[in-house]
Amino acid sequence: MAETYDLIVLGSGPGGYVAAIRAAQLGLKTAIVERENLGGICLNWGCIPTKALLRSAEIFHYMQHAKDYGLVADKISADLDAVVKRSRGVAKQLNQGVTHLMKKNKVAVHMGTGKLTGKGKLSVTGADGKTTELSAKNIIVATGARARDLPNLPADGKRVWTYRHAMTPSEMPSKLLVIGSGAIGIEFASFYNDMGAEVTVVEMMDRIVPVEDADVSTFLEKSLTKQGMKILTSAKIDKIAADANGVKATITGKDGKAFDGEYSHVIVAIGIVPNTADIGLKELGVAMNDRGFLETDATCKTNVDGLWAIGDITAPPWLAHKASHEGVIAVEAIAGKHPHAMDVRNIPGCTYCHPQIASVGLTEAKAKEAGYEVKAGTFPFIGNGKAIALGEAEGFIKTVFDAKTGELLGAHMVGAEVTEMIQGYTVGKTLETTEAELMETVFPHPTMSEAMHESVLAAYGRALHI
Repeated sequence: MAETYDLIVLGSGPGGYVAAIRAAQLGLKTAIVERENLGGICLNWGCIPTKALLRSAEIFHYMQHAKDYGLVADKISADLDAVVKRSRGVAKQLNQGVTHLMKKNKVAVHMGTGKLTGKGKLSVTGADGKTTELSAKNIIVATGARARDLPNLPADGKRVWTYRHAMTPSEMPSKLLVIGSGAIGIEFASFYNDMGAEVTVVEMMDRIVPVEDADVSTFLEKSLTKQGMKILTSAKIDKIAADANGVKATITGKDGKAFDGEYSHVIVAIGIVPNTADIGLKELGVAMNDRGFLETDATCKTNVDGLWAIGDITAPPWLAHKASHEGVIAVEAIAGKHPHAMDVRNIPGCTYCHPQIASVGLTEAKAKEAGYEVKAGTFPFIGNGKAIALGEAEGFIKTVFDAKTGELLGAHMVGAEVTEMIQGYTVGKTLETTEAELMETVFPHPTMSEAMHESVLAAYGRALHI
């Protein structure tokens, strides 16, 4: 006989485990199914361990520039194995934390491969081959996504890497090719560049981090180039092949000229593929778009009664914090709590390269395309006392407003610690703030956040420190 629950969550990433916890809080008898590690890709192989790697690279960078701070540090070197070991330790600690949260909230954990076998029915096949049948009135699918391979050169973990291989490298790349300049590609390019690799980034669009504001893309490209990276935009890979000795690629640049390059390793960061195959979705008739992502309504419900979907198997942006919030929305809808729908314009995005970038809302170009008359203000960190004192005076903050109403349409940042500061603008957007409230807000001195205030003032010709 099947074990019966009020809710089953398939997948325990940041969307799935948060959904399970919220369901338990609301009194729903809840089960979660996971085939690999509690916490999913983000916690074990994505968001968190990559930040641990990047932190090590950041410290290494500061040690190499110790004299800029009046300090002496001789014979600086990096131990890649130790850096990776620390990263894996961080992931293990957080995995154990999620395990504790499941026990604390009395969520039943079923380890194994889950498959939908009918409406409200799900089977779980464990590592021992035994199958357990589960049933529930509602099921949330949160199976996430995986890295997209090159069509003619699948990742092998030796010379051709995805993000997962790049987090546990068997050796330090000497000459690294990164294909794709989204958040994942740029973060690993930044990490390996700081660790001493010779890095080339190839991007088919006309600028790196193409979803960001154009001014941020321009600044970041100049900064990364200054750090020693080779950035190729409006470029394409014509041919690529790998053998035991390395990777050979033929690349056509923006000038239309092709050249051959040889690299020790390549990281492929060209997008994701949703994990929707072989879990029973097709048999149930679940609606998907032409790229295979599940279609949902404002409360994360699919077209199949009692079936919900959250996270990277649904529409972009594909971000952990979006998945978590969707998990809460779905569960509260299931419990009859009438939650507010997700507004993607209020979801911040962060990239932890060096320098960091962060944004929320519309870029200046997108705002104009949408028909807004805009006021935009930019303030450089060189005008901020705390940034100068920290030795982090490179960067800027840009804010975009509706010229007619003063509504904050978007904010875009590049520089030190901007991934922490962006939440101030995110709260403002969620509260539907205008320039008036932001101008009247008192920012503490001396802080990097004062640049946020100055950027708002700059949009209206009132900046005080430039």
